[in-house]
Amino acid sequence: MRSKRALGGALIALLLATVVAASLSACSILPTPTPTRTPRPTATPTPSPSPTPAWPLSIFVPQSLPAEVAAELEAAIEQQPSLFTRAPSDEEADIQLVYGSGDATAELVQWVYAVVAPFPTLVDEVAWSDITDSWAGDSSGPFSGRPLLLDAETLTALSPLLGAPGGGVKVVAPEQMIDEAWAARPSWAIVPFDRLDPRWKVLRVAGLSPLQRNLDLFAYPLVLHAGLAGAGHGVSALQNSLDAPLTNRDEARMTVVMMTGVTALARSTACTMDRESVRYPAEYVLDWLLEPDITHISNEVSFAESCIPVCRSTLVLCSRPSYIELLEYIDVDVVELTGNHLVDWGEDAMLLSLQMYDDRAIPYFGGGADLARARQPLTLTAGIHTFAFAGCNCNPLGPPQQWATEDSPGAAPCDANMVGEQLGPVVRELADSGYLPIVTLQHYEVESYAPISSQQADSRALAEAGAAIVSGSQAHQPQGFEFYAGSFIHYGLGNLFFDQMDWLETRQEFMDRHVFYDGRHISTELLTAMLEDYSRPRPMTADERKALLAVAFAASGW
Repeated sequence: MRSKRALGGALIALLLATVVAASLSACSILPTPTPTRTPRPTATPTPSPSPTPAWPLSIFVPQSLPAEVAAELEAAIEQQPSLFTRAPSDEEADIQLVYGSGDATAELVQWVYAVVAPFPTLVDEVAWSDITDSWAGDSSGPFSGRPLLLDAETLTALSPLLGAPGGGVKVVAPEQMIDEAWAARPSWAIVPFDRLDPRWKVLRVAGLSPLQRNLDLFAYPLVLHAGLAGAGHGVSALQNSLDAPLTNRDEARMTVVMMTGVTALARSTACTMDRESVRYPAEYVLDWLLEPDITHISNEVSFAESCIPVCRSTLVLCSRPSYIELLEYIDVDVVELTGNHLVDWGEDAMLLSLQMYDDRAIPYFGGGADLARARQPLTLTAGIHTFAFAGCNCNPLGPPQQWATEDSPGAAPCDANMVGEQLGPVVRELADSGYLPIVTLQHYEVESYAPISSQQADSRALAEAGAAIVSGSQAHQPQGFEFYAGSFIHYGLGNLFFDQMDWLETRQEFMDRHVFYDGRHISTELLTAMLEDYSRPRPMTADERKALLAVAFAASGW
């Protein structure tokens, strides 16, 4: 029998178990709700105020910059004093100029320089190491032993690129440099691109020339690059105010005109075209002819429906109408009509030719449907430049029946030794009106690299009248050059498309690539070709080119 204490304990345990069970049962039936809270509005954090850009920002203008660039920077500072101020040193400047482009946030300067030599120089190219070695005083290359000429500003500007100069450079006043270089031939120099002069020959550097189109300014080594670094808002503001990058070589301000010699799509040239293809003559030099903004052709022969080419020597010439495809293929921009064979097949053939040019929107000059139209100058605009083309036939052996009259077609006539009086006033008026005159002459044909005295007199008269270029179109054999009264005269370019294969002299050809920049003629590249297969010029080999240049320069008195 259990004791009262034990019984009491059991009862207590039973009661606790009952209470717990009841509680658990109650929880499963009536869960206690979780109290909800009314959410408080989330406080919006107060943004930290953006720092106000510190203006004005200081800029240091290095003395080594090209003068034009320094002037642009100084003007930007003076005109916007609330934005910019001068810093006493580069270390204290908010905005720094960094040479090269790798460490800069924005490129400010692309200043291009050219390696040049006097125009009658046989060398076409130098290596970059030739320049750097000469700069350091260790002469090498084709001008070994000759100082590299440059003016003081160019020396200062290129020192960040090339380092401190050694003994291989010579500082010359800019106005004396060309004369000194010509007197000291062989010689070479470095000049800013925008200060080129036709009396210089621009040399390629590592295969690249600043005269070529679409030049990669990061591949061509003679470019001064400078950028901006520092306060970002200031860099952007300065770049916008300067219309950066600043450059002295803007291809939008450059125009290329190609002048060529005699084209006569007749005789063996025509027979070769019939055998091969109409485009066959141009295929080796197509890139040369397509690249310029304006490509000139002096086409001496008219198209005629009844033309049947004679594959032998004859002085009565015609072209099949289908041959105009060749002119379309090379994308000719202007046709000169001063030639000696325009009316060989009669007036109807020349009138047909004029209509064919008109139908294709190919402009022409130096000849026409009558005397008034034959003498009318042709104006052409390419880029920022407007040219005026004019020309005449002053060859008395023309013969005169090839000349236009008041009511018949032909070449524009002029008299030898009187070209200045007849065509000079027209050229002067064109030049005074802001055109760049390019004047061509169909003069006496001579078998000589040197011009005859009447050629010189007539061409010089046109130069004095204001012609930018005077070009001889009559020559089947190339002739020499002259710089006269600010004009470039080439007395004869030789043939372009014509069949004269019997002599070396008539196979040799010049194509003159004239470069204009910012309103003036700055350079002429002499492209040289050798006629093949009675029709087809090809680029000369190095030895062929050197031989032609040497004899042409000698005939020029150089």
